[in-house]
Parts: sequence; structure tokens; C-alpha cells
Amino acid sequence: MTTFKALWVDKKANESIYSLSLIDRKVDALPAGDVLVQVQYSSLNFKDALSAKGNKAVTRQYPHTPGIDAAGIVKQSSDNRFQPGDRVIVTGYDLGMNTPGGFGGYIRVPGDWVILCPEPLSLRDSMIFGTAGLTAALCVEKLLQMGLAPDQGDVFVSGATGGVGSLSVAILARLGFSVAASTGKLERADYLTELGASKVIDRETIADGSERPLLPESWAGAVDTVGGDILFNIIKSLKYGGSVACCGLVSSPSFQATVFPFILRGVNLLGVDSVELSREKKEAIWQLLAGQWQPDGLEKMTTEVCLAELPEYIESIFKGKQVGRVVVNLQEI
Repeated sequence: MTTFKALWVDKKANESIYSLSLIDRKVDALPAGDVLVQVQYSSLNFKDALSAKGNKAVTRQYPHTPGIDAAGIVKQSSDNRFQPGDRVIVTGYDLGMNTPGGFGGYIRVPGDWVILCPEPLSLRDSMIFGTAGLTAALCVEKLLQMGLAPDQGDVFVSGATGGVGSLSVAILARLGFSVAASTGKLERADYLTELGASKVIDRETIADGSERPLLPESWAGAVDTVGGDILFNIIKSLKYGGSVACCGLVSSPSFQATVFPFILRGVNLLGVDSVELSREKKEAIWQLLAGQWQPDGLEKMTTEVCLAELPEYIESIFKGKQVGRVVVNLQEI
């Protein structure tokens, strides 16, 4: 337990190009914390790819080990809520941002970041969900809180082949909703229908119409994972009183807006964050994902890789090629 393998992001002095390598790290070099976890699984997210490319808005200090998600076994704990041998999940907060993350064989973190993995969820399946699953579930929960019901019509999901999008489609379908899944990868339409989508819509269809103040009422609710003008086109397309849960900015963090949809149709824009969410709220969401909200066919959206393969998959995110979820098996170094 003295050393472990980790993905290492670094750059040479006076250069802006960051390099990724697999190195041996010492457990003693990890920062102080209440709980030492031997990581068995992690997952690859857009924020991890940004951290691996040296994005200072995500990670300020390098060298660094990314990985905003981790699932594993407690090895040491000074927090009496956790004992050696406990199966645990850590997502969000500062993990993988400025605290060494789940792309290494061990993490040491504050006890308030740690959640017991609920039965009967496996550690591997918890990382198929990961931050993407938490975010998707929070989006669905907000829509339900606003009164969304299956008999009101289609629920729109943008960026549907991505991690949050795929899980949003699957969870909504699991709960009996008719899902209209939007993607720029129409060649993956079969993938989306297998997850439960009732309709697959070309992204260009929803991207058109940004100059109009309102669009035809089409969606009872929506989950938006991309931001930008697509988000506002969704808002303009909501049925009267409908809501969109917003959680992403891969297209753009800004959009041109008017008040017309809000004051003429009474629609709602709901912000969703899973990073600084309270531990208690995370526990409640994990219970739903482990139980009644767990969709069928998680494996259909999952690619499993080892640490050494991660650089290739990080590049695929920036090329727009990633589909579904990438689970990192740290038992297979």
C-alpha cells in the first residue's frame, strides 16, 4: 500500500502543452484527509478531459491527477462513519480538480465527501452513473418537482449520446416518459432507441430558429446538456408551464434571450449542479439510482478501459466522438 499507479498530467517549464503519463505515486504524498480509499473504478467526464489538457478554470496547479469520480474500498479512516472494508463513492467537491482524483489507485479525502455505496449497486455500476448519473437524476428530479408527468407529452433531451444525455434518456424512459433524444450523431439513433428514446431528432433541427422569439410548443419538459442557443430554442419550444433543467455548456455558456417564453408561456429554466451538492442530498439520489430509478441496459452505454488507455479516450472527447459512459477499471493497470 506504499505506492500506486496514477495518470499524471504535467508540462515542461515555459511550455503550454500538457503531457499525460502513467507514473508510480506514494500514498504518503497524498494530501491530508479523513478517509483513504483504494480506488477500484472511476469514470471519464468532460471536466476530466479539461483538467488533462491544462484548463486553469478546472485545475490551477500542475502536475496533477484528474478524476472527479471514484469508487472503491476504505483502507483507513479517522471518520467514525466509515470503517476499513466499506464500499464507498466519492464524486464532486474538489476531487480531481485540485485534489488528486480517481485516475489514481488511491485517494485521501474529507469524510464529508464520502458516501457509502448503496446495496445492491456494484462499485462498477456506480461509476457507470458517476457524476453524469447524479446530474441526470437531479435534472429529472427537478422536472418532477415542477409537476412533469408522462401524460403531458414528450420530454426533450439534448446532447443525448453523451454521458448525462444517455443517462437522462434511460432514467426518463425507466419512469415511463416518452423521450425525444437530440443528437448530432444520427448514426447512433439505434443506440438511443435501445436506451428508451421514442424519437431521435437531428441536432440541427433544434439549432435552427434562434432569430424567432417563440417556436411551436413541442416539449412538456427538457434536459439540456449543451447550453448555448440550443438551450434557448428549447425554452422557446416548451409547452405552456413547461420546464427545462440545464446542466451543461459544451456548446456555449451563453445564449441570446428574450423574456417572451417566460412571460407568455410561463416556462421555467432550472439550474442543476452536482459538485457542491450536500452529502445528504447525494445519498438520497444514490438510493434512487440503486433502486427504482436504475434503468435497464447500463452496459449498452458503457465502454470499460484501463488507466493506460485513458489518453486516447480523453482525445476522443475533444473530437466529439465519445458516446455514453467510459468506466476506468483501476484493477486493470
